[in-house]
Amino acid sequence: MKIDAFKKRFVNYIYLNRNLAKYTWFGVGGKAEILYIPDREESLEKFLKNKPIDCKLFTIGAGSNLLIRDNGINGITLITSKLNKIEINKDGIITASCGAIDAEVARFARDHNRSGLEFLIGIPGTIGGGIKMNSGAFGSEFKDILIDVKAINHNGEYKIFTNKELKMDYRKIGLKNEWVFLSARFRTSDGSKDHIRNKMKEIIHTRKSAQPTGIKTGGSTFKNPSGKKAWQLIDQAGCRGLRNGDAMISEKHCNFIINIKDSNAQQIEELGKIVKQKVFENSGVNLNWEIERVGNE
Repeated sequence: MKIDAFKKRFVNYIYLNRNLAKYTWFGVGGKAEILYIPDREESLEKFLKNKPIDCKLFTIGAGSNLLIRDNGINGITLITSKLNKIEINKDGIITASCGAIDAEVARFARDHNRSGLEFLIGIPGTIGGGIKMNSGAFGSEFKDILIDVKAINHNGEYKIFTNKELKMDYRKIGLKNEWVFLSARFRTSDGSKDHIRNKMKEIIHTRKSAQPTGIKTGGSTFKNPSGKKAWQLIDQAGCRGLRNGDAMISEKHCNFIINIKDSNAQQIEELGKIVKQKVFENSGVNLNWEIERVGNE
């Protein structure tokens, strides 16, 4: 791959063969062949228009619901963490860039006395990832608040997608991976800062009491099957506390895999497969992964 001339044009933002483990919550994963971390939309546009045609592109936000396999990712890995601006207009519409942390957007809304985004305080991720997954928590989802999203494709072409055009469903949307989300607009309503703050405190308390926090994990491992709870199926299959090396099913919440100390991606994925099999044997339910697994096995 001829990337020398390409790299010189983006020398401050491109890294070759960079380990990706520190960019994920699990703290595991191989290397990125090419890692790109832009600080402006204009830089990303220029990058996409000039990148080698044969380079595939994969985007990482906070790395919170992601498992990067041990042999890394070929092509370009784009990290959006520096694209994190949050703004509000006179009508109370909040615009957040793709790399903005969900919890920071919730706090921004609170500080401007805007209600409706409180649930974001309980989602560990970024706005871009939240839209891609139609993330949700505590009875609300991204599709409930999203107006539209500005996106750019791998050729550097822009487009605005409305909420309806995204075809948002449970933990997925109907849009191809050729689009990178840049920013999104969210509807809000007037609210009391004290009321909003108390609601957010309640969400944080509920999350901390029910889910493992402050440790290396990847959020909910499996999607909830229709009419059922994944954690209950996992618990009923006898998987609470199940280990594979340093990968373990959380004792606190069975739908979380924990990297106890020095697990690798293979051990985590293997544990997920073991759980899937045990749940199927016990209940006949085939669990579907919610964690995105990417890279070379």
